[in-house]
Amino acid sequence: MTIAEVTITQGKLRGTTSCDINGDTYFRFQGIPYAKPPVGVLRFKAPQPPENWTGVLDATKEGDPCYGRHFFKKNLIVGSENCLVLNVYTKNLRTDTNRITQPVLFWIHGGDFVTGSGTSEMYGPDYLMSENVVLVTINYRLGMLGFLSFEDVSLGVPGNAGFKDMVMALKWVQKNIIMFGGDPHNVTIFGSGSGAMSVHLLHLSPISKTLFHKAIAQSGTVLSLRARGTLAISQIASILKLKDERSVYKHLMALKVAEIYKLQKTLLETCGPFDRNLFGYVVEKKSDEPAFLKEDPFKIIASGNFNQVPLICGYVANETIGSELNQGPTFEEKIIPWFFGYEFGSLESYTVAKEIKSFYYGSEETLPRDKTKTTTLISDAQTVFEIQTTVRKHYVLSRAPTYLYRVSLKTALKIPGLPADVNYIFKNFATSIKPGTKEHKVMKRFVRLWCNFAKYAHPTPRRDDALLNVIWRFVSNDDELDFLDIGDELVASANPDAQRMKFWKKLFNKSPANGKLM
Repeated sequence: MTIAEVTITQGKLRGTTSCDINGDTYFRFQGIPYAKPPVGVLRFKAPQPPENWTGVLDATKEGDPCYGRHFFKKNLIVGSENCLVLNVYTKNLRTDTNRITQPVLFWIHGGDFVTGSGTSEMYGPDYLMSENVVLVTINYRLGMLGFLSFEDVSLGVPGNAGFKDMVMALKWVQKNIIMFGGDPHNVTIFGSGSGAMSVHLLHLSPISKTLFHKAIAQSGTVLSLRARGTLAISQIASILKLKDERSVYKHLMALKVAEIYKLQKTLLETCGPFDRNLFGYVVEKKSDEPAFLKEDPFKIIASGNFNQVPLICGYVANETIGSELNQGPTFEEKIIPWFFGYEFGSLESYTVAKEIKSFYYGSEETLPRDKTKTTTLISDAQTVFEIQTTVRKHYVLSRAPTYLYRVSLKTALKIPGLPADVNYIFKNFATSIKPGTKEHKVMKRFVRLWCNFAKYAHPTPRRDDALLNVIWRFVSNDDELDFLDIGDELVASANPDAQRMKFWKKLFNKSPANGKLM
C-alpha cells in the first residue's frame, strides 16, 4: 500500500492506493469534507462552505453516511449527522511535470432519499478506473435531515437541503478536482433511482448551472413517483401533539439524531409502495438563500429553461419500484402516474383505471392476475413512460443531444433495490465478475459506453467491433425515438416499447395535466 498526498484549498490530504479490474494502480482519497458539518444550528439548513484544517487530514478511510439504516442490513443503523463528505478515485495526480487532466464522473447514490451512501462497499471504483477517468462519489443528507421543509420562511428551512448538498459538492469539484488530475470543465453527473432523479433535478436547478457538462440518469427523472416530496410538518405535528411550525421546529432542534430517525421511521410506515415520497424536492418559497427550485419542474421543463447539456436516460426492462405486487380492487387506480393529476377515488380516476385494466389484462378477472403482465404494467406506469416523456421533452427543447437506452439483459448479477446496470458500472460486495465470462464483457461494455460519453459527449464516437459493434444514435424523432437496447448484444433501433407507450400517451393527453408538460 502506497501513501499519497495532495494539497487542496482546505489543506493537505493523505490518501492511499488500490488496483483496478486490470490490476493497475489508482489513488484513493476518502472521507473528504466538502461542507461544514451540518450539526447544531446548521441542522436542516443549507450547507455551508467547508472549513480549512492544519496538518494532514487522513483520507484513507471513508467518512460517515447520513444517519439511518444500512442499505441492505435493515436492522443496522449507521452514520451520523456529520456526513457531508466525498471520495475521489484517480489514476494520476497533478504535479509540476504532469498537468494532463481527465474527465470527471460524479456519482449520486440512490435509496429513495432515505438510505444509502457513496461507499465503495456498494460503489467500488475498480471497473471505471480502467478507463482513465476521475470518479467522485458523495454522501448527502437524507430523510428529515435533508428534505424537511417549513412554510414559515423565518425559520430558514425552505427545503431541498439534500439537493443543495449535491450542489456544494459540485462546487468543491470545481475548486479542487484539478489537483486529482480531473478536468473541472468536463464533469459528468450520473446516478440511479433517486440519484437519477437528483441528476434530472440538477438539470433544472438555476444554482447548478456551469457546475457540470453532461448527465446520465439511470432509472429515474423528476417525473418519477419518488422524486416529489410532501410537506410533512402537519403529520409531524400530529405525532408530536404540537400545534404550529415554530413549535415543531424548536422541538426537532432539541432532539438527538436517533430520535429524529425514530420519528422519521414512524412517518414512513404510513407510506404504501405506490404513494408519493415524503422526502424529495419541493418548490421553495422566497427566502434569504438561493433556491434550488424556484418553480414547479413541469414549468421549467416546458419552458426549456434548464441546463442544456448532453443527456443519457434509460431503464431496465420490467423494472419496478419495489417487490410489492399486491393487487386489490383499486390496484390499477393506484398505478396511474401521479403527474397525470387525477384525484384518487374520483370518477375520472376510476374510468382511467378501467382502461388500464382492459389494456394489460383484457377480460382477466381472477386475482392475483398474471404476474408478468403486472410487472410490465408497474414498470410502464412508474418508470418507462416517465423516462420516455422526459426524453421527448429534452429532444424538443434542448439544444444538446439526448440518448435513450433499455437494459434487456438477463443477468445473474441481481441485488434487490439496485437496477441491473449499476452492477456493471461499480464493483460491490455482493457480486463477482470473472474474466472471460459474459458478465465480464457486459461490464467492459457498460464502462466503455459511460466513459466514452464522459470523454466525448457521445457513447459510441466510433464503432468498436470487440465491444461496441453499433453506433448509438441520439434521439432525432419524437415518435420513433432512437434507442439502444442493451442485451447480450447491442441493438440500435427505434423504440421497442412504442405500442405500450402510445397507450399511455393517449391517457395522458386526456388527463388534467395535459398541456402543462406535453
